[in-house]
Amino acid sequence: MRIGELATAVGVTTRTVRHYHHQGLLPEPERLTNGYRDYTLRHAVVLARIRRLTELGLGLAEVRDVLAEDAGKDLVEVLTELDEDLARQEAAIRERRARLRDLLEDGALPAEGPVSPELAVLFSEVGQVPDSPMAAKDREVLALLDTAATPEARQKLIGVVGGVFGTPDRAERARAAYALLDALVDADPSDPRVDEAARALADCLPGELLPEAGIDEAGIDDDHSFLRAVYADFAPAQAEAVRRALRIITEGRS
Repeated sequence: MRIGELATAVGVTTRTVRHYHHQGLLPEPERLTNGYRDYTLRHAVVLARIRRLTELGLGLAEVRDVLAEDAGKDLVEVLTELDEDLARQEAAIRERRARLRDLLEDGALPAEGPVSPELAVLFSEVGQVPDSPMAAKDREVLALLDTAATPEARQKLIGVVGGVFGTPDRAERARAAYALLDALVDADPSDPRVDEAARALADCLPGELLPEAGIDEAGIDDDHSFLRAVYADFAPAQAEAVRRALRIITEGRS
């Protein structure tokens, strides 16, 4: 048989046949005097087996292991492992679909996109701060931290941030701090309003949100590159207000 005839007989493409040659799964046939490959029934049998195994979900490395055993002694073991892997995938898919259903049934995804159920509840309880770019940035940072957090760290983060808005009085102070920070978007860092915004922010922020290491005179821990990235995302006067707020909180610790 020519390569095209073999491919047609087994229901694959000639490119697939060549790929299996390259991977060492299908032995190369002898060539005729005219240079064409001459495939035998044995090649078709092996190729058909490869197709059946790959359609079950085996990777080519696993197929190679199975074909290496004349009697297919490892096939049961390989298929058992595949079945267990598929069971894990099914469980993961069911869990993801359940979460998707919860998100869709809620009907109102946060602007930051899907977040953990815990953070979604917090965002819902806190509510949006209308027309506050700084509040929107805070929510983005919280979503970022939420993504990489362990369950324990997420629980702590949600608890600490929830405390900022835990009572109507605290929520009002937070909104006032956001308004002061928003007003600094085009201000100079030496603007006297920077101090007012810093004091208002320090009055809202719990000390638990700060890194364990101390904050230096620049308002940042030398090793805390994440804070540097946060500052870079703010307008200069806003960044200065945040630095001063962190210094106020740090000084209050001592």
